[in-house]
Amino acid sequence: MRSILIGLVFLVGLSVTVLSLRPGGLRRQLRFAARRLRITLVLGGIFVMGSLIIRLAFPDGAVADYGPPALAVVLAAAFLVLARDPVMPDPESRVH
Repeated sequence: MRSILIGLVFLVGLSVTVLSLRPGGLRRQLRFAARRLRITLVLGGIFVMGSLIIRLAFPDGAVADYGPPALAVVLAAAFLVLARDPVMPDPESRVH
């Protein structure tokens, strides 16, 4: 039990350290992490509903076997596109 708690503390410390080193500071990186979590929750819900529909509509056959993995690949690609960091504006290119 002690090793699990030590591991959790280590994981939190490592996460904070890595997020602090990235451009924009810790607050901005935590905002990005929260955004990615919301995207993951929505895509996870879509996967559960899609998998349920596939299992109900096609109980047997190739669609039942290959439908959920194909849906997972499509949603993973959607996550890679949607979860990118927004482009940071260049402070030198601002017109005052």
